[in-house]
Amino acid sequence: MQQQPFSQQNQQQVYQTPPRVLTTKDLSYVDDMLAWNLLAMKKAHDAAARSQEAELKAAFEACGQMHQRHYQQIMGHLGQTQQQQ
Repeated sequence: MQQQPFSQQNQQQVYQTPPRVLTTKDLSYVDDMLAWNLLAMKKAHDAAARSQEAELKAAFEACGQMHQRHYQQIMGHLGQTQQQQ
């Protein structure tokens, strides 16, 4: 058996469209993404509330809003998937 170069052995398949079925592992990844974004949003909001400096407060608020948008986008994708089924 001839070995292939390292770069060819470990390449993952790239899907043009998402699979119709989500595995338990896929759902675990989605759950983690939602939890991380929610936690980051809460921490940024707390940091903004505690900040005395206006520039820092604005940066923390922008960061929190970004994570909130990401959370909502993920939830939106899940809602679209559910409606298609």
